[in-house]
Formats: sequence, structure tokens, C-alpha cells
Amino acid sequence: MKHLILIAFFSLFIFTACKEKQSDEISTYYLIRHAEKDRSDSTDRNPYLTSEGLKRADNWAKHFKGIGFDAVYSTDYNRTKQTVMPTAESKNIELQIYDPSDLDIEAFLEKTKGKTVLIVGHSNTTPKFVNELLGEEKYDDIADHNNANLYLVTLTKETKRSKVSIVN
Repeated sequence: MKHLILIAFFSLFIFTACKEKQSDEISTYYLIRHAEKDRSDSTDRNPYLTSEGLKRADNWAKHFKGIGFDAVYSTDYNRTKQTVMPTAESKNIELQIYDPSDLDIEAFLEKTKGKTVLIVGHSNTTPKFVNELLGEEKYDDIADHNNANLYLVTLTKETKRSKVSIVN
């Protein structure tokens, strides 16, 4: 009988320890704006990247070389997909498309809980996405000439942290 009580106690201890570990899961989000787009045709709503933008896209892949992404997201535009493809291909990760105007943040957070995720958007959608992850209005739109911001958001059950840096 003592043996069964001991087994039950240790099982409960291990179950509780595993449960605590799961609640301390860290979700990590890297968010960037697309690289430099072709502005030669002001009527083109879906331009491709310029040669400078293609170089920046390759630079992002180099910058993210040591990061093990679980998922990579992009809006459904040529410039965002071109920005993220060098990174997605180098990680052998399939690109997932999201619509920033129809984002269910709670479902996204649940789907990506405990994962490391790269998200590419636009000058207005990227800071908005960061704000939604944080649950506060912390960041403004990115200046039109700025394609170098990197937002890093880490979430646990207890904390929400963010920082922004410039990557050239």
C-alpha cells in the first residue's frame, strides 16, 4: 500500500511540474516590414522589390540564420513574400499567408503558443500586429522610408515584452 501511495505522490509531483513548465512556455515573435519596393508606377498596388529590396531580403535571411523558426507568415503581396522567401527557404519552412485586416489575435496566439515565429507586413500593419500581441498601443506606424525595423516580442503566461531595433 505504501508503494502505491509513493507512486501516486511522485506521479502527482511530475504531473504538476510538467503543468508548470507548460504554463511558462515562451512565445517569440519577430516582426518586420517588407523591404524596399518598386515605386516607379504609382498605380501599381502590388509592386515587387527593387534590387536594394532584394539585397535587404537576403540580409534578413543572414540576420535570422541562427534562429529556429517554427512558422513564417506574410501578407499576400509580392513585396512581403519576396522579403521573407530567402529566410523561409533557408529554414525549409512553408510560407503561411495572413490577412492583417481579418486577424483573430486570440486564435493566432493559441496557434503559435510556445513557438518562434517570423511575421512580415507593412508600415502600418506591422506595428499594429505588435500592439495586438502586446495588448496595448505601444508602437506607431513605421516611417515610409524605413525598412529596417525589427520588432521582437516575447510572451509568457506572466509577461509581455517587446523591443525594436534597426537592422541594416
